[in-house]
Amino acid sequence: MVKKLCGTNYPVSIAFIVVNEFCERFSYYGMKAVLTLYFIRYLHWDDDLSTAVYHAFSSLCYFTPVLGALIADSWLGKFKTIIYLSIVYVIGHVIKSVGAIPTVGDSTVHIALSMLGLILIAFGTGGIKPCVAAFGGDQFEEEHMKERTKFFSIFYMSINAGSVLSTVITPMLRGEVQCFGDDCYALAFGVPAALMVVALVVFIAGSGLYKKNPPQGNILLEVCNCIGFAISNRWRRSKYENERKHWLDWAEEKYSRRLIQEIKMVLRVLLLYIPLPMFWALFDQQGSRWTLQATRMNMAFGDSFIVKPDQMQMLNALLILVFVPIFDIIIYPLVRLCRINVTPLRKMATGMIFAALAFGAATLVEVNVVKTVVEAAPQGKCLLQVFNLAEKTVSLKISGSDLFPQQIEHLKDPAEYVMLPLEAASKELKMNISYGGVDVAAQCNQTFEEQKAYSLILYPGPTGVLCKLVDDNIEKNGNGNALLRFINTQPEAINLTVGQLGFHAPADYGVSPNHPVDRKLYPHVDCKPESKNYSSLDLGLLDFGASYTVILMEELGEIVAHKMEDVKANNVHIAWQIPQYVLMTAGEVMFSITGLEFSYSQAPANMKSVLQAGWLLTVAFGNVIVLIVAEGAGLEQWMEFLLFAGLLVAVCIIFSIMALFYTYVDPEQLDNIYLEDAGREEDDDDDLKKKATDDIHLNRTGKGTKL
Repeated sequence: MVKKLCGTNYPVSIAFIVVNEFCERFSYYGMKAVLTLYFIRYLHWDDDLSTAVYHAFSSLCYFTPVLGALIADSWLGKFKTIIYLSIVYVIGHVIKSVGAIPTVGDSTVHIALSMLGLILIAFGTGGIKPCVAAFGGDQFEEEHMKERTKFFSIFYMSINAGSVLSTVITPMLRGEVQCFGDDCYALAFGVPAALMVVALVVFIAGSGLYKKNPPQGNILLEVCNCIGFAISNRWRRSKYENERKHWLDWAEEKYSRRLIQEIKMVLRVLLLYIPLPMFWALFDQQGSRWTLQATRMNMAFGDSFIVKPDQMQMLNALLILVFVPIFDIIIYPLVRLCRINVTPLRKMATGMIFAALAFGAATLVEVNVVKTVVEAAPQGKCLLQVFNLAEKTVSLKISGSDLFPQQIEHLKDPAEYVMLPLEAASKELKMNISYGGVDVAAQCNQTFEEQKAYSLILYPGPTGVLCKLVDDNIEKNGNGNALLRFINTQPEAINLTVGQLGFHAPADYGVSPNHPVDRKLYPHVDCKPESKNYSSLDLGLLDFGASYTVILMEELGEIVAHKMEDVKANNVHIAWQIPQYVLMTAGEVMFSITGLEFSYSQAPANMKSVLQAGWLLTVAFGNVIVLIVAEGAGLEQWMEFLLFAGLLVAVCIIFSIMALFYTYVDPEQLDNIYLEDAGREEDDDDDLKKKATDDIHLNRTGKGTKL
């Protein structure tokens, strides 16, 4: 007898299943939230490769459910499949966490462990995906269908609760806990690994309470066999018989008409699935391209609260919990009051439009985000800015160019880089400097290399103006931190402490190395000249993504700081991502939830697993599309966003045309169709036997084989 929760018809066993699902989803989404930044900051891959591997992993997670369903239905059953693949899942998490420990091997070892861990995780999470929800449904008796429906709602809530919490907590573990001198990815992956262990232990703990149905045989395999037989039979016999009404009818010699009729219904729905991967291609970029976009934005809310770029993914799961009841209770009824027929396929097409609008919004954000980015110089050119630390204005003439036509003022922020033509991979250029009306010729010859960025420092010398050329870092820091360096004009070295970080600025216009510093106000920076009294500098706000050069000069007996902004700070606030998340989540509610409901309502009960597999494969192929575009298109990010939006609009038009020709099936009429087919089968039984006899005759005479 199944034990029930006190005073209800709910089996006690479902409590273990719900907790298991919460922990597993926390584990999966928590690991995935920080995955793109892990590739970029820890493995030091570029944006395109990181995006491609992220979506390759996501794709594998949605190909493997088919394998899990085959194992469960044909061999082990749901319970053992969940246990064994959860162990694989845990091993993958542990390997992934070990690969994030800097002291374990070199970069090759880290990459190998990371990829192995991700493959095992993909097989684990994908393999149990089709089993856990169905196993929960198996716990209910047939007379408790109402409770079973509510269970799936609770199950869905546990998924989103795990997603929300994990996408808030794991980025905090990554960014706010320091280990091995940097962001703690080992901990950010280790906690999800621990949650997966908890999920496995909880699931095993309920073992004695579960209702465990034995494997019933895999309907997906039977469907594939039937389709294969129909194709091969048609190929062999089409030359000797008249064409049949439907190509699947060629399977009648071996399979029942009921099964053939069911497959026909499923194929009509699967045909509508063909355009659907494009929606998922856009949807799953929330964890890749949108997260990378967030790293180049202003992430501060007020003076004290800073959101992590990978925490923004939390909005999707949170908004789902809000939007589902709003759409069901308010929006859909209001649309019906306007006498608009709200069909499932129309909802799905509208969801595609909302996703395209989300990428339109992302494009507008990206166009403004890149305004603060300094584009690298192309081949044959380099970037140059000039700091005039001399006491007066100077004029600068570079041989072979007409740059800097205006005089350069003393201690003026250069504001932006200029493009210096070289017409070679490397070239020495002669620079003439006019200072106080006197030409100083051949006093500043410097060698420039293509595609690099430089700062030219002009400073006073014994006989005029001298110059020094230093390399610049124009790339925005991936963590959103500011980059900082010092130019020391004093005849002695200066040591500075910015937060917990030490800087050493050599004497006589020496330049300290560039270091990333946390984004915040720095009103009191320790400044210690070697032979002068200690002093404190006010650097003000060092903002997100900016690069600063601070010039240390002596004024009235004290060291003072003149701050220059080499690369502009991120001036687009991360809150501007909220509209694109709102639009995408609205699209998900109309597309994803409606799509599942539509698919299930249009197929026989024993074919729902086939449609589930088909639905998950659309997600997998959607990620493959992103993988191809990320690696092959080579477009600027805003153009790539616009391309995806345009492609989805085009696909939506195709899907809408296909939907016009689709005829909805009433599920209550399916049994009547089967009864009619059963009657026909009895009437045609003699004809089928005659066909079988003819087949034997054809094969014996050799006329029924392919030449």
